[in-house]
Amino acid sequence: MSEKKPRDDASSTEPTEVVAPPPAPQDGDTVAPETTPDPETTPDPEPEPAHEPSPPPPAADVPPPPPPAGPPPPGASATPPPPPPPGAHGQAPGYAPAGQTPMTVQEEKTWGLAAHGITLAVMVVTSGTLGFVAALVMYLLYRDRGPFVRSHTANALNIQITTIIGIVVSIVLMFVLIGFVTIFLVAVYSLVMPVIGMVKANNGEWWDPPMTPKFVR
Repeated sequence: MSEKKPRDDASSTEPTEVVAPPPAPQDGDTVAPETTPDPETTPDPEPEPAHEPSPPPPAADVPPPPPPAGPPPPGASATPPPPPPPGAHGQAPGYAPAGQTPMTVQEEKTWGLAAHGITLAVMVVTSGTLGFVAALVMYLLYRDRGPFVRSHTANALNIQITTIIGIVVSIVLMFVLIGFVTIFLVAVYSLVMPVIGMVKANNGEWWDPPMTPKFVR
């Protein structure tokens, strides 16, 4: 009995798997053909909706609104009173008569100077007889036009009243000879005081004449 020798071309490795072919279709079975999607008829995919940005968080440091103001206390006005109208030297309302405007600062200075100057001129021209009348007329005309001009017209009138009183007293004292000295002093007083008043009024200064009682204000 002869020995069977293995073939030289036989593989010494593991045997190879043999894949069986697919079974043939039998009669009556229908094989569906493979179809490829048509790009023209395939609908486009819907785009994803855009994400809206979220609103910022509220600020934590914003102060709350102030509370509403309450009603004013009893007797208090809701609106402040209007300021007084401007006037010369802080003039208060009521100095200017109806139909006349208050004087300006320069006008008050001018008429204050004129009150002393006119009184002095009339007194010198009439030898002291009508100085009082001139001062009285200036006071009555301008006493309500402003506080500054009122003060200086009143000063001019007070100087004339003091001069008249000094003259009367000096005449009485002439019986004891001292009146001749006092009449001279009264004359100097009646000339010097109006000149000082003119300078003060022109400089816009308030002034109280020395040795002169305030008979009128």
